[in-house]
Amino acid sequence: MIFLIAVVSYLIGSISFAVVVSHAMGLTDPRSYGSGNPGATNVLRTGNKEAAILTLIGDAFKGWLPVWIVTHFGARFGLDAAALNTAIALSAIAVFLGHLYPIFFKFQGGKGVATAAGVLLTIHPVLGLATLLTWLIIAFFFRYSSLAALVAAVFAPVFQVFLFGPSRISLTVLAMSLLLIWRHRANISKLLVGKESRIGDKKKATQ
Repeated sequence: MIFLIAVVSYLIGSISFAVVVSHAMGLTDPRSYGSGNPGATNVLRTGNKEAAILTLIGDAFKGWLPVWIVTHFGARFGLDAAALNTAIALSAIAVFLGHLYPIFFKFQGGKGVATAAGVLLTIHPVLGLATLLTWLIIAFFFRYSSLAALVAAVFAPVFQVFLFGPSRISLTVLAMSLLLIWRHRANISKLLVGKESRIGDKKKATQ
């Protein structure tokens, strides 16, 4: 059962809403311009706010969905408290890995910010909102999506342990944060040299 949960969660995570929405709306593939990242921030560089919002909602929703299903229905399928916590943790990391390395798109996925937000909101609304608020504050004052994501990633596992104590889920949140930071390594280099794109910058073809 737990293995099946992980596989299904990964497949759900592998749906790249940036690519799907862009194709449905007749926009350029988001992997071909700007940062090359199939995510809402890069889609916004087309100037199409509706597409960016739909991408954001879709990526967050797919992070929320499998973890919510496991949380609310796992016990009905015979999972005791310990097994349920393990299943939630595996579902969370699996859907996140699906977004980063989607099997449907040659393992070329996004950086995981919106999907992580959906996962965290499902684990606990307070955790998700605290992390989201951290992202919003940094993004508002500095207008760097990547910097906001990095700061939020650093604080997410701290919030989790401080609010709810250490657990398997804490390890999952930490793993997601480390993966998110790793996926932003190119952005870190650009931030350090002042070449990172700000939120709302128009698209440029990838090199």
